[in-house]
Amino acid sequence: MLFSRNIINIYNNVVKTNHYNLEVAVEITYKKAETLKNRPEGSALGFGTFFTDHMFNMDYNPQDGWHNPRIEPYGPIAMDPSSMVLHYGQAIFEGLKAYRTDSGEIQLFRPKDNLQRLNFSADKLCIPAFDETFVLDALLQLLRIDKDWVPSAPGTSLYIRPTIIATDPYIGLRSSNTFRFFIILSPVGAYYPEGFNPVKIWVTKEYVRAVRGGVGQAKTAGNYAASLYATSLAYKDGYTQVLWLDGVEQKYIEEVGTMNIFFCIGDELITPELNRSILAGVTRDSVIKLAKSWGVKVVERQLSIDEVFEAHEKGLLKEVFGSGTAAIISPVGKIKFDGKEITVGDGNVGPFSAKLFNDLMDIQYGKSDDPFHWIMPVK
Repeated sequence: MLFSRNIINIYNNVVKTNHYNLEVAVEITYKKAETLKNRPEGSALGFGTFFTDHMFNMDYNPQDGWHNPRIEPYGPIAMDPSSMVLHYGQAIFEGLKAYRTDSGEIQLFRPKDNLQRLNFSADKLCIPAFDETFVLDALLQLLRIDKDWVPSAPGTSLYIRPTIIATDPYIGLRSSNTFRFFIILSPVGAYYPEGFNPVKIWVTKEYVRAVRGGVGQAKTAGNYAASLYATSLAYKDGYTQVLWLDGVEQKYIEEVGTMNIFFCIGDELITPELNRSILAGVTRDSVIKLAKSWGVKVVERQLSIDEVFEAHEKGLLKEVFGSGTAAIISPVGKIKFDGKEITVGDGNVGPFSAKLFNDLMDIQYGKSDDPFHWIMPVK
């Protein structure tokens, strides 16, 4: 990977020097916003509406590699109307969060895993890899600068969105040669209007989101564009999200639009196996590790929608919940498929979902021990 200049991290008008195992070093510059925004009250936060005063930017070209890393005021990105991302969707992103503890400290949850997954997505979308250690350091600097934006109200956090987009001014189908990497920050509350209450999900056989051999396992913009139409139909029918089936046989469960999915059937916790069309969720992995540490039998395998409905008929379907960075744990109260709707359990939050949610939140907010070493303090 190509870098340039000395590693000098400039923030809060103080210069500090760090050392990385890189062939050439990098300079991160900082330009402070002249006018700071009014920060919203925690009670006013929805999801993805407000953005902090600063952002991180970095550029790529074949001659210089990733270069010109900078923290500067949040603002529009100027690009040519022919920029390839606008025409061919060569874009990837991640989502992670920073949390404020009761003592006022700020901490991240598994940031290295998110950056590693972003590089995985980059490989699938023909985007040059970046140095994860360097970007993590840049993120920490950005968080130090905008630390006052990390909310303290219960259930709130600072959502972090690293993104890479193709910027070649060219209308022709090929991989771009130039890219922009940016990180923006957004103080957020609950992702779903329901909060931590059961959501209703809608299953379709008419539409698919991804197929094996495609880019379903990458966190790329096109996957979400592919989900919009069916999601709009679900909304019209009174449902919050779409539960996607596989794109070949259209009978095996894959994931919800913004979450991985879990089913408590009998004495097992079952989740679809990673089959190259499902995103390998960081929260999904956290749920699996937590459940196993409690002695729960966790099974990753193909699971058909018919099997779920049969388990419900037999009284074996105890709980269903989604997992993801945005909502953490989202209980599912109702599922509609092929004109038939079932209620999961008694339609309320189940005890297992509640325990997962509370235990994960306690780790994220520093209220309990972190036996898996998932937390990174922002100092």
